[in-house]
Amino acid sequence: MAATLCVKVLPKQGWLPLIQTVRHGSKAVTRHRRPMHILKQKLMAVTEYIPPARAIPPGAYPPQIKQVKEDSAFMVVMKRNLKNVFQDSKMVAVVQNNASNAEDMMVLKHRLHKHGISVKFFPNQVVRSFIKDGRFSNMAPLFIGPTVLFVSEEPKVKDMLSTLRASPQMTLLGACIDNALLSAQGVVSYSKLPSVSVVQGELVSGLTMLTSHTASLLQRHPAHLSALLQQYVKQQSSEGAPKAEEAT
Repeated sequence: MAATLCVKVLPKQGWLPLIQTVRHGSKAVTRHRRPMHILKQKLMAVTEYIPPARAIPPGAYPPQIKQVKEDSAFMVVMKRNLKNVFQDSKMVAVVQNNASNAEDMMVLKHRLHKHGISVKFFPNQVVRSFIKDGRFSNMAPLFIGPTVLFVSEEPKVKDMLSTLRASPQMTLLGACIDNALLSAQGVVSYSKLPSVSVVQGELVSGLTMLTSHTASLLQRHPAHLSALLQQYVKQQSSEGAPKAEEAT
Protein backbone atom coordinates (compact mmCIF):
# COMPACT_ATOMS: atom_id res chain seq x y z
CA MET A 1 0.00 0.00 0.00
CA ALA A 2 2.84 2.33 0.92
CA ALA A 3 4.81 1.37 -2.21
CA THR A 4 2.00 2.19 -4.54
CA LEU A 5 1.55 5.57 -2.91
CA CYS A 6 5.19 6.43 -3.44
CA VAL A 7 5.02 5.36 -7.06
CA LYS A 8 2.04 7.58 -7.62
CA VAL A 9 3.45 10.56 -5.76
CA LEU A 10 7.09 10.56 -6.92
CA PRO A 11 6.39 11.00 -10.64
CA LYS A 12 4.27 14.02 -9.80
CA GLN A 13 7.16 15.52 -7.85
CA GLY A 14 9.58 15.24 -10.81
CA TRP A 15 7.11 16.33 -13.50
CA LEU A 16 8.26 18.92 -15.99
CA PRO A 17 6.05 20.90 -18.42
CA LEU A 18 6.28 20.08 -22.08
CA ILE A 19 6.88 23.78 -23.11
CA GLN A 20 9.14 26.01 -21.07
CA THR A 21 9.84 29.68 -21.64
CA VAL A 22 13.54 30.41 -21.37
CA ARG A 23 14.69 34.06 -21.21
CA HIS A 24 18.08 34.74 -22.72
CA GLY A 25 20.46 37.56 -21.66
CA SER A 26 19.18 40.23 -24.08
CA LYS A 27 18.29 43.77 -22.88
CA ALA A 28 14.71 44.58 -22.09
CA VAL A 29 12.94 46.91 -24.52
CA THR A 30 11.54 49.90 -22.60
CA ARG A 31 9.74 52.86 -24.17
CA HIS A 32 10.57 56.36 -22.92
CA ARG A 33 7.97 59.09 -23.05
CA ARG A 34 8.81 61.67 -25.65
CA PRO A 35 8.79 65.32 -24.54
CA MET A 36 5.85 67.37 -25.76
CA HIS A 37 6.52 69.87 -28.54
CA ILE A 38 6.78 73.50 -27.44
CA LEU A 39 3.88 74.59 -29.65
CA LYS A 40 1.70 71.85 -28.23
CA GLN A 41 2.72 72.89 -24.70
CA LYS A 42 1.67 76.47 -25.45
CA LEU A 43 -1.61 75.29 -26.97
CA MET A 44 -2.35 73.11 -23.94
CA ALA A 45 -1.52 75.98 -21.59
CA VAL A 46 -3.80 78.38 -23.48
CA THR A 47 -6.70 75.94 -23.74
CA GLU A 48 -6.44 74.73 -20.16
CA TYR A 49 -9.74 74.95 -18.39
CA ILE A 50 -9.78 77.37 -15.49
CA PRO A 51 -12.85 76.92 -13.35
CA PRO A 52 -14.52 80.12 -12.20
CA ALA A 53 -14.18 81.17 -8.61
CA ARG A 54 -16.95 80.08 -6.37
CA ALA A 55 -19.35 82.86 -5.59
CA ILE A 56 -19.61 83.71 -1.94
CA PRO A 57 -23.22 83.42 -0.86
CA PRO A 58 -24.64 86.58 0.67
CA GLY A 59 -24.51 86.60 4.42
CA ALA A 60 -21.67 84.08 4.65
CA TYR A 61 -19.23 86.70 5.96
CA PRO A 62 -19.93 89.70 8.15
CA PRO A 63 -20.05 93.04 6.26
CA GLN A 64 -16.86 95.07 6.18
CA ILE A 65 -17.39 98.41 7.84
CA LYS A 66 -15.01 101.14 6.72
CA GLN A 67 -13.95 103.33 9.55
CA VAL A 68 -13.81 106.99 8.55
CA LYS A 69 -11.13 108.79 10.49
CA GLU A 70 -12.20 112.28 11.46
CA ASP A 71 -9.71 115.12 11.40
CA SER A 72 -8.67 116.68 14.64
CA ALA A 73 -9.48 120.29 15.47
CA PHE A 74 -5.86 121.35 14.89
CA MET A 75 -5.83 119.70 11.45
CA VAL A 76 -9.10 121.41 10.51
CA VAL A 77 -7.62 124.81 11.42
CA MET A 78 -4.48 124.13 9.38
CA LYS A 79 -6.55 123.06 6.38
CA ARG A 80 -8.55 126.28 6.64
CA ASN A 81 -5.37 128.36 6.69
CA LEU A 82 -4.00 126.40 3.75
CA LYS A 83 -7.20 127.01 1.81
CA ASN A 84 -6.87 130.76 2.39
CA VAL A 85 -3.26 130.63 1.21
CA PHE A 86 -4.20 128.98 -2.10
CA GLN A 87 -7.16 131.31 -2.64
CA ASP A 88 -5.36 134.59 -1.91
CA SER A 89 -2.03 133.82 -3.60
CA LYS A 90 -1.31 133.82 -7.31
CA MET A 91 2.09 132.20 -6.74
CA VAL A 92 2.59 129.13 -4.54
CA ALA A 93 6.07 127.64 -4.86
CA VAL A 94 7.17 124.36 -3.26
CA VAL A 95 10.79 124.43 -2.03
CA GLN A 96 12.71 121.57 -0.44
CA ASN A 97 14.62 122.40 2.73
CA ASN A 98 17.98 120.61 2.72
CA ALA A 99 19.21 120.88 6.32
CA SER A 100 18.87 124.65 6.59
CA ASN A 101 19.48 125.99 10.11
CA ALA A 102 17.38 128.59 11.90
CA GLU A 103 19.74 131.47 11.14
CA ASP A 104 19.77 130.82 7.39
CA MET A 105 15.99 130.47 7.38
CA MET A 106 15.61 133.80 9.19
CA VAL A 107 17.85 135.54 6.64
CA LEU A 108 15.89 133.95 3.79
CA LYS A 109 12.58 135.10 5.27
CA HIS A 110 13.90 138.64 5.59
CA ARG A 111 15.09 138.73 1.97
CA LEU A 112 11.82 137.35 0.63
CA HIS A 113 9.77 139.73 2.80
CA LYS A 114 11.41 142.69 1.03
CA HIS A 115 9.83 141.50 -2.22
CA GLY A 116 6.43 140.74 -0.68
CA ILE A 117 6.92 136.96 -0.56
CA SER A 118 5.93 135.03 2.57
CA VAL A 119 7.24 131.69 3.84
CA LYS A 120 4.65 129.18 5.09
CA PHE A 121 5.21 125.90 6.93
CA PHE A 122 2.59 123.13 6.71
CA PRO A 123 2.99 119.39 7.41
CA ASN A 124 3.00 117.25 4.27
CA GLN A 125 0.19 115.11 5.65
CA VAL A 126 -2.08 118.16 5.94
CA VAL A 127 -1.19 119.44 2.48
CA ARG A 128 -1.74 116.08 0.76
CA SER A 129 -5.04 115.63 2.59
CA PHE A 130 -6.15 119.09 1.43
CA ILE A 131 -5.18 118.84 -2.26
CA LYS A 132 -6.00 115.18 -2.95
CA ASP A 133 -9.54 115.88 -4.23
CA GLY A 134 -9.13 119.44 -5.53
CA ARG A 135 -7.73 121.11 -8.62
CA PHE A 136 -4.25 121.17 -7.06
CA SER A 137 -4.08 117.36 -6.80
CA ASN A 138 -1.21 117.19 -9.32
CA MET A 139 1.03 118.95 -6.79
CA ALA A 140 0.88 115.99 -4.38
CA PRO A 141 4.16 114.35 -5.60
CA LEU A 142 6.04 117.54 -4.68
CA PHE A 143 5.31 117.24 -0.97
CA ILE A 144 7.85 114.59 0.00
CA GLY A 145 10.34 115.27 2.76
CA PRO A 146 10.90 118.66 4.43
CA THR A 147 9.15 121.25 2.24
CA VAL A 148 8.41 124.97 2.53
CA LEU A 149 5.86 127.13 0.70
CA PHE A 150 6.76 130.50 -0.84
CA VAL A 151 3.55 132.44 -1.44
CA SER A 152 2.78 135.90 -2.78
CA GLU A 153 -0.29 137.74 -3.97
CA GLU A 154 1.40 138.56 -7.29
CA PRO A 155 3.70 136.24 -9.29
CA LYS A 156 7.13 137.63 -8.37
CA VAL A 157 9.14 134.84 -9.94
CA LYS A 158 12.32 136.81 -10.74
CA ASP A 159 12.67 138.07 -7.18
CA MET A 160 12.14 134.58 -5.77
CA LEU A 161 14.72 132.98 -8.07
CA SER A 162 17.31 135.68 -7.35
CA THR A 163 16.83 135.12 -3.61
CA LEU A 164 17.08 131.32 -3.95
CA ARG A 165 20.43 131.64 -5.75
CA ALA A 166 21.91 132.97 -2.52
CA SER A 167 20.53 129.98 -0.55
CA PRO A 168 21.97 126.75 -2.03
CA GLN A 169 20.37 124.62 0.70
CA MET A 170 16.90 125.47 -0.68
CA THR A 171 15.85 123.62 -3.87
CA LEU A 172 12.87 124.67 -5.97
CA LEU A 173 10.64 121.68 -6.83
CA GLY A 174 7.75 123.37 -8.64
CA ALA A 175 5.14 126.08 -8.37
CA CYS A 176 1.55 126.95 -9.13
CA ILE A 177 1.46 130.35 -10.85
CA ASP A 178 -1.84 131.84 -12.04
CA ASN A 179 -3.56 128.44 -11.62
CA ALA A 180 -0.93 126.74 -13.81
CA LEU A 181 1.31 123.98 -12.45
CA LEU A 182 4.94 124.48 -13.50
CA SER A 183 8.09 122.48 -12.92
CA ALA A 184 11.35 124.02 -11.74
CA GLN A 185 12.48 124.54 -15.36
CA GLY A 186 9.06 125.92 -16.22
CA VAL A 187 9.37 128.50 -13.46
CA VAL A 188 12.76 129.59 -14.85
CA SER A 189 11.23 129.92 -18.33
CA TYR A 190 8.31 131.89 -16.89
CA SER A 191 10.70 134.36 -15.26
CA LYS A 192 12.21 135.17 -18.67
CA LEU A 193 8.87 136.35 -20.05
CA PRO A 194 8.29 140.14 -20.23
CA SER A 195 5.93 141.78 -17.79
CA VAL A 196 2.30 142.52 -18.59
CA SER A 197 2.89 146.29 -18.89
CA VAL A 198 5.67 145.76 -21.45
CA VAL A 199 3.50 143.41 -23.50
CA GLN A 200 0.59 145.87 -23.36
CA GLY A 201 2.85 148.71 -24.50
CA GLU A 202 4.16 146.64 -27.41
CA LEU A 203 0.61 145.70 -28.38
CA VAL A 204 -0.59 149.32 -28.28
CA SER A 205 2.38 150.53 -30.33
CA GLY A 206 1.82 147.78 -32.90
CA LEU A 207 -1.87 148.61 -33.21
CA THR A 208 -1.10 152.34 -33.51
CA MET A 209 1.41 151.67 -36.27
CA LEU A 210 -1.07 149.51 -38.14
CA THR A 211 -3.83 152.11 -37.92
CA SER A 212 -1.52 154.93 -39.04
CA HIS A 213 -0.31 152.82 -41.97
CA THR A 214 -3.87 151.97 -42.92
CA ALA A 215 -4.87 155.65 -42.74
CA SER A 216 -1.93 156.64 -44.93
CA LEU A 217 -2.88 153.99 -47.48
CA LEU A 218 -6.47 155.20 -47.52
CA GLN A 219 -5.43 158.84 -47.96
CA ARG A 220 -2.80 158.12 -50.60
CA HIS A 221 -5.13 157.35 -53.50
CA PRO A 222 -7.49 160.35 -53.07
CA ALA A 223 -4.50 162.70 -52.72
CA HIS A 224 -2.89 161.21 -55.80
CA LEU A 225 -6.17 161.50 -57.70
CA SER A 226 -6.64 165.14 -56.70
CA ALA A 227 -3.05 165.95 -57.76
CA LEU A 228 -3.68 164.35 -61.15
CA LEU A 229 -6.92 166.29 -61.58
CA GLN A 230 -5.23 169.58 -60.70
CA GLN A 231 -2.47 168.87 -63.22
CA TYR A 232 -5.05 168.03 -65.84
CA VAL A 233 -6.92 171.27 -65.19
CA LYS A 234 -3.70 173.29 -65.51
CA GLN A 235 -2.86 171.59 -68.75
CA GLN A 236 -6.33 172.24 -70.12
CA SER A 237 -6.22 175.88 -69.10
CA SER A 238 -2.76 176.41 -70.63
CA GLU A 239 -3.85 174.82 -73.92
CA GLY A 240 -7.13 176.79 -74.06
CA ALA A 241 -5.43 180.23 -73.73
CA PRO A 242 -3.45 180.12 -77.06
CA LYS A 243 -6.50 178.87 -78.92
CA ALA A 244 -8.52 181.82 -77.64
CA GLU A 245 -5.81 184.27 -78.74
CA GLU A 246 -5.69 182.72 -82.24
CA ALA A 247 -9.45 182.95 -82.54
CA THR A 248 -9.42 186.68 -81.70
